[in-house]
Amino acid sequence: MNRVEPAFALIDCNSFYASCERVFRPDLARTPIVVLSNNDGCVIARSYDAKPFVKMGEPYFQIRNTLRRHGIMAFSSNYALYGDMSQRVMTLLEGMAPALEVYSIDEAFADLAGMPGSLEALGRQMRATVLRCTGIPVGVGIASTKTLAKLANHAAKRWMKQTGGVVDIRDPERRDKLLRALEVGDVWGIGRKLTEHLAEMGIRTAWDLAMADPWTIRKRFSVVVEKTARELRGTACLSLDDEPAPKQEICCSRMFGKRLRELEPIREAVATYAARACEKLRAQGSLCKKVRISIRTGMFNPAEPKFAKGVICELPYPTDDTRLIIRAASDGLELVYREGFAFSKAEVLLLDLRQPGEYTPDLFAVQKPAAVERVMGVMDAINARWGRGTLRPASVPTAPDWGMRRELMSQSYTTRVDQLWRVGG
Repeated sequence: MNRVEPAFALIDCNSFYASCERVFRPDLARTPIVVLSNNDGCVIARSYDAKPFVKMGEPYFQIRNTLRRHGIMAFSSNYALYGDMSQRVMTLLEGMAPALEVYSIDEAFADLAGMPGSLEALGRQMRATVLRCTGIPVGVGIASTKTLAKLANHAAKRWMKQTGGVVDIRDPERRDKLLRALEVGDVWGIGRKLTEHLAEMGIRTAWDLAMADPWTIRKRFSVVVEKTARELRGTACLSLDDEPAPKQEICCSRMFGKRLRELEPIREAVATYAARACEKLRAQGSLCKKVRISIRTGMFNPAEPKFAKGVICELPYPTDDTRLIIRAASDGLELVYREGFAFSKAEVLLLDLRQPGEYTPDLFAVQKPAAVERVMGVMDAINARWGRGTLRPASVPTAPDWGMRRELMSQSYTTRVDQLWRVGG
C-alpha cells in the first residue's frame, strides 16, 4: 500500500482589512489604505502600497498629515464587515479542501494529502475562486509541513509578480533554496527576541535553523522551537486542528469613546462588555467560575491623574448566564470605582473556565437553575437570526454616548439591509 505524503496549504488573505474596504470601493483600487484600531487610535492594518509610508501601531493623530501628503485613505475598523467577509472566504475554501483549520480571521490551513492532480494548480484554483467570488486576493503556500507552508505563503506574497501568489515547496530542492533565501525571523513563531538569541548561535537564516541540532535547540530554548526546526527539515510535527481548543480565558476590553467620570455610564459599559464575553463563552460551550473587572484612566496624558484597579469576583457556581455575570461584574465595579478620575477603559475577563461535566458540584452549594440554559439558548438564537443586540439585558444600552469613536467607518455593506452596496444610479 502506497504511503500518502503529507501536504499542507496555508491560504492567507492579502492585507485583509484593507482588501475588504476595497471590495466595495473599486475607486480605491490604486489608493493606499490604512485601517485604524478602536476609537481611531492607531494603525492596525495597511495595504501593500501604504507600507513604505506608515508603520504599524503609529497613532492616527500623529500621522494625519503624512497620510494626506501621500494620498493614503484611512478607515475606522469595521469588524462586522471583516467578520462576514472572512466567513465567505472560509466557506469557499472548505468546499475545495477535504479538511480546513481556520487559523485566524484571514488565514487557514488546508490538508491536501492524497488530493489528485497538481497541488499548485489547485492552489491557483483556490486563489482564483476566492478572488472571483469575494474580491479578496489571497496567497497560497504549499509544503509538507505547516511551518514550511507558512514560509511558502510568505514567499508567495513577497515575490508576487514571479510566483503569481502560489508557491509549492514540497520538492526538497525548491524547499532548501527558499530556506537559504529567508532570514530566520521570517519563520513562523520566531519573534524578534528569539531571532537575537539564535543569531548568537550563528543561526541567521531559515536554513541555519533547519540544519541545527534539534536536541541542542530544545535544551537552549524549548520543545516548540525544536518542533519548528524539525518542521523546516520536512518532518511534520504539527497536525491539522479541525476544532480549536476552548480558550482558557475570555476577555472583552474597549476604550471608551470619551472620558467617563460617573459610575452609571461605566456600569453600562461593563455590562455591555460582560454580555459580549458571555456570547463568546457560550459559543465555545464553556462555563465560567470567576470574573475579573478592571478600569483605568488614560496613561499617557501627563496632565491627567492616573488610576487603575481590578478585582476578581467569585461566582456561586460555574455558569454561562449573562445576567449573573453582569451582576457580578457590576458588584466588582463598585469596589474599584473612585470618584474624581476620568476613566478611559474597562475590561471584563472571564476566568476559571470549565466544560460542562469537568467539575463536581458541592452538594450543599447553590446550583445552576435548569431554566438558565433554555433562556440563554433562546436569546442567542434570536440574536443569531435578527442581529446582535436584538434581545439583550436591560442594563446593556442600545446607542450609548460613550461608545467607540469610529468617525471613518465604511458602510456595513453585507450585514445591514439599509447599507447594502448600491450599483448605478
